[in-house]
Amino acid sequence: MKRLFKDCSLSALIAGVIATLISYAGPLVIVFHAAQSAQLSPHMLSSWVWAISIGSAVLGAVLSLRYRVPVVIAWSIPGSALLVGALPQIGINQAVGAYLVANVILLLVGVTGAFDRIIERLPGSIAAGMQAGILFAFGIEVFRALPVQPGLVLGMFITYIVMRRFWPRYAVAGVLLVGVALTLSGGELRTEALVFEWATPQWISPEFSLSATLSLALPLVLVALTGQFMPGMAVLRTAGYTTPASPIISSTAIGGLLLAPFGCHGLNLAAVTASLCAGKEAHENPRRRYIAALSGSAAYLLFGIAGATVISVFEAFPTALITALAGLALYGAISDALVRSLSEPQERDAGLFTFLVTACGVSFLGLSSAFWGLLFGLLVHVLNIARRPVVAPESVAADE
Repeated sequence: MKRLFKDCSLSALIAGVIATLISYAGPLVIVFHAAQSAQLSPHMLSSWVWAISIGSAVLGAVLSLRYRVPVVIAWSIPGSALLVGALPQIGINQAVGAYLVANVILLLVGVTGAFDRIIERLPGSIAAGMQAGILFAFGIEVFRALPVQPGLVLGMFITYIVMRRFWPRYAVAGVLLVGVALTLSGGELRTEALVFEWATPQWISPEFSLSATLSLALPLVLVALTGQFMPGMAVLRTAGYTTPASPIISSTAIGGLLLAPFGCHGLNLAAVTASLCAGKEAHENPRRRYIAALSGSAAYLLFGIAGATVISVFEAFPTALITALAGLALYGAISDALVRSLSEPQERDAGLFTFLVTACGVSFLGLSSAFWGLLFGLLVHVLNIARRPVVAPESVAADE
């Protein structure tokens, strides 16, 4: 406990809270869309939000304390997108059955350690290129929001640049304070959107079917591994952490099994928000950045209990504020990832094409751009190795 207080810092605490804010401001919208498409009741949606929030909070805190590494856990974003079309077709009970099957498969993957062996062989330039590509969309959204609310976005942008110049550790906190101040002074806070309501967990009895397993469980496993765990581990590796993937996968699978009957569709290693907690914005010392993940977990716990109240807060503030905050908070991580992806001359092409394919956002055969970016990066890497001339030892001796 003494070490915990010693490692605490304001920058890490704020980085964790903002990382959680980003999760609720963006990916949670997909969950709402999926719930609406399946015509779930407000109580069922509240239970779903409670389950993914509590799961993210507990697992993130336990794993971060266990490894002293910023392990950020969040719900599956591509999994949420899959549910928009799948839930109306199979129903919530069969969906819960598919969640359970998917987590059993993920638990087997974690126990066998197969994923760790893949990560160990992944070139650093490809991992960094994937991270930069994933975060790229958040970075450019800042400037897309500029025409919508130029005063707000420009004020936040200037604050970020000035703070980065003089007080870099508190740049993101400064951006948040200025954004809130500009919103309040401009009278743009929609107080009528605020509601006060606690979360209400609801038990959902699972039903199992072959069609649900094939159409939902297996795709959930695939997108979890390629769209969440792979880029999530790339973030940790790019930040210099060597934490094994297998215990994280196994832990999230167990958490998913316990919370699936309450609506949790999957808990995975985060990638976007993890970049904020694992980067220099959290703390200059990598050994003290796990505090950011603990701070984010505490925010998840609070938001999960508060339920609809927290969601209404996001609806009350302008969309441009959340968009600008997310993009500006991740600029440091984008910059570091780009530098790492192009720093090794022999791996530069692989890193570049990984970044380009991931950043374009292409989705093909139900697989995310992160998967295709990884595939193209590995292809370029293999071809580059194959075309390099091998100099025979005899030739070297003859030259000497």
